[in-house]
Amino acid sequence: MKVTTGRIVAIAVVAGLLGVAASLLSSGPGPLLRSEIGQRVLQTVIASNAPEPPPGLTVAQRGKIVPALQLPSLDGRPVALPAAYAGRPMLINIWATWCGPCIAEMPELDRYAATQGANGVQVVGIALDDAAAARAFLQRVPVRYPILLDVAGPADSSVRLGNPKGVLPYSVLVDADGRLVKQRIGPFEHGEIEGWAGTPTGTPTGGVTR
Repeated sequence: MKVTTGRIVAIAVVAGLLGVAASLLSSGPGPLLRSEIGQRVLQTVIASNAPEPPPGLTVAQRGKIVPALQLPSLDGRPVALPAAYAGRPMLINIWATWCGPCIAEMPELDRYAATQGANGVQVVGIALDDAAAARAFLQRVPVRYPILLDVAGPADSSVRLGNPKGVLPYSVLVDADGRLVKQRIGPFEHGEIEGWAGTPTGTPTGGVTR
C-alpha cells in the first residue's frame, strides 16, 4: 500500500504527542508539564480519550465565555460565576481534601491571592468534596480566598470548565470579560502562578496576558 509523505508525518506527529502525554502522565509534575506546550498536549490527549459530556452540557472552550456556574459558598450562600466577579480576571482552582497535590498547592494559591489586592486576579477555589470535610479541612488550613462547593460527577464544574476526565488539581484563568484564557492540570509550585497568569510578582494588577 502506498503511503504518502504527508501521512507519514501526520502519524509521526500523533505518535510524538502520545509519547509526550505518556511521559507527562507517568513522570508527574516537571518542567514539561509546567510549560504551556506540555499542558496543551496533555489536555488535548486527555480530551481525545474522554467520554462525551452529558447531552446539553455546555463545556468551556479557550477564547469563549465560560458557562455560568452557581455554587454554594461554605456558608450556603449561592455564588454565580463568572458574574460575581464581572470585570475582574479570575483564577479558578478545583480541588478536593483527598487530593494530596491539591492540598500541597493551596498555600501558594493563598500567597498569590494576597498579592492581588482589590483589582487584581480573583482566586476562587471549588471543592469537589463533602461540605463537612471541606469545612473541617479549612479550619485546620485556612485560606484567604473564597471557597465554593460542588459534587463530583460527569457534569461537575471541573468538567464544565474543560476538564473532561476530572483530573485534580485543575485550574483555569478567566479574563475580565469572562472568557477562558488558560487551563492547567496539576499543582502550581512556588512562584509559578505570576508567570502563568501574566501578573507581575507581588504587584496587584487587573491585567491578564493571553
